[in-house]
Amino acid sequence: MILLALSLAAAPLCIARVHDGDTIRLCSGERVRLVNIDAPELFGSERCSRAAARRLAGSRNPPWCDYGKGERARDALARFVSDGTVRLQRVGTDHYGRTLARVTVNGKDAGRYLISSGLARPWR
Repeated sequence: MILLALSLAAAPLCIARVHDGDTIRLCSGERVRLVNIDAPELFGSERCSRAAARRLAGSRNPPWCDYGKGERARDALARFVSDGTVRLQRVGTDHYGRTLARVTVNGKDAGRYLISSGLARPWR
């Protein structure tokens, strides 16, 4: 039984798609939000509606509605996770039910990469 658990842990992680600059979906259907970063929203995001902008104006993380940068962040994350072995360190769930996790590829942190590239900011 222990050998089975170890072999499953070593199995490569299957990413079905990159939703945006801070969220991926695994082949299992699990939605994973990169912990401690915020990437710009994509066009059509509910967070960028007028009602949401008013509701979230005073929040610590108001909507970041730079759609072009949102597309660049999504594309950069897709390239990053396709460049090697992806690992997750799960740390909890958010209020949308997504898994919060540190995502690394070949030992490099995806969130730090996006922040250093100017395509995400630290979550406040």
